[in-house]
Amino acid sequence: MLRTPKGWTGPEEVGGHPVEGTFRSHQVPLADVREDRAQLERLQEWMLSYRPDELFDERGRLVPELAALVPEAGKRMGSSPHANGGRVLKDLDLPDLRDYAVEVPAPATVSHESTRRLGEMMRDTFTGNLDAANFRLFCPDETKSNRLGAVFEVENRCFVGKTLPIDDHVAPDGRVLEVLSEHLCEGWLEGYLLTGRHGLFATYEAFAMVSSSMMVQHTKWLEEAAGLPWREPISSLNVLLTSTCWRNDHNGFSHQGPGLIDVMLSKRGTVARNYLPPDANCLLSVADHCLRSRNYVNLIVIDKQPQLQWLDMQTAIAHCVAGASVWEWASNVPEGEEPDLVLGCAGDIPTLETVAAARWLREKAPELRVRVVNVVDLMALFPREFHPHGMDETRFVGLFTANKPIVFAFHGYRRAIHEIVHGHVDVDRFHVRGFNEQGTTTTPFEMTVLNGMSRYHLAAEALRRSGETPGSRLQDRAPTLISECESLISKATAYSHRHLADAPEIRNWRWSP
Repeated sequence: MLRTPKGWTGPEEVGGHPVEGTFRSHQVPLADVREDRAQLERLQEWMLSYRPDELFDERGRLVPELAALVPEAGKRMGSSPHANGGRVLKDLDLPDLRDYAVEVPAPATVSHESTRRLGEMMRDTFTGNLDAANFRLFCPDETKSNRLGAVFEVENRCFVGKTLPIDDHVAPDGRVLEVLSEHLCEGWLEGYLLTGRHGLFATYEAFAMVSSSMMVQHTKWLEEAAGLPWREPISSLNVLLTSTCWRNDHNGFSHQGPGLIDVMLSKRGTVARNYLPPDANCLLSVADHCLRSRNYVNLIVIDKQPQLQWLDMQTAIAHCVAGASVWEWASNVPEGEEPDLVLGCAGDIPTLETVAAARWLREKAPELRVRVVNVVDLMALFPREFHPHGMDETRFVGLFTANKPIVFAFHGYRRAIHEIVHGHVDVDRFHVRGFNEQGTTTTPFEMTVLNGMSRYHLAAEALRRSGETPGSRLQDRAPTLISECESLISKATAYSHRHLADAPEIRNWRWSP
């Protein structure tokens, strides 16, 4: 192993300060060559110390005896197909996602841990690609916690050190890389993709920010690589964020942070994708798409805890292809008529609270025509000119109308929705509720209350906004109903503080037509 001083072969000292072997060599050693004649001469001396006259001919080409040392094509490091991984990339043999579908006889009547079904699909992905050995899962000590433990039915954790009798599914050739370092896991996945393989990085949502700068650099590399015709497409960098801010109620505020969504929203639409599947079947559809895709950074956000299931598989696939859809079964707008108000949502917990709010409004204010719109592909909300998945105005108005108020519940920080919809028609009518940096160790519903996104907050906001509309059907009744919402919030909060659990009517809530 050759060890050299930092800045080796450069100036040993400048202006009386040592450079070689110090932090100064990481900066510009001779910063004033344009003004300081002595520094210019030292720069020339430095450059000539490499004896370029012995290395290059008069036309600037390597002299023949050095050029002859260059390996033949195919044997050079830069010519290795593994340095241009797309040249050796083989498609994954993916199982049929329908084989893992959750049976949903009716919306919001059954509950399931959505990521557990993804774990089963990944288990069979390992099996289907056993000979190719081109798929790995990277996860910071959280594979089982994130309900992906089915992979251990066929695979092991990779570990080449000494093992103990108590070790669980550990082997030198394991294809699950599990170590408590988000940096390592994300970096391993990048290298694995760049050399022509496939993988997934699964982590707690808040701690994905530890490696966010690495993901940013990968998106920049993808952006630049797209302009090089000789650079072949590689498998997408797929990131699953689970153990999310809304359901990390047992870990508390340190584990509650959806910031990576904002980071990915700032990247070019040619490479960045954000998906918020509301249930297991949507998650399977999104994951299948992402694992087949090329040259993207795909961010998938969904919690691991048991949650209501909304869509059967066929409907889920169609919903994910569309990116955003009207959920007619949760709406009460007669065919051919306009709604008085739109309830929009993106994310699993926002979807639950939005649909529950729609159901409450249907019961308490049946004259109010409410349309429910669910968004699974967050980038679909962009205007078309800003993102390839974005909507034109016709589709946007078809979902959100041209002039009706919109109450939107969002998984992440509220400002993100305002940023995304900017450029669409009359976006001042978007009233967004989302994560507001309010967190602690508490119950799931109390988390929504703390952040002003509970079903009762959403219903009250809907009543407030619709009541402001000229000719509103609820102008006289809205204040009374809003007071009822506020009372229900106080009642639910008191119950959770007293019993350290959400009230039965909240934790056992189901949809009823």
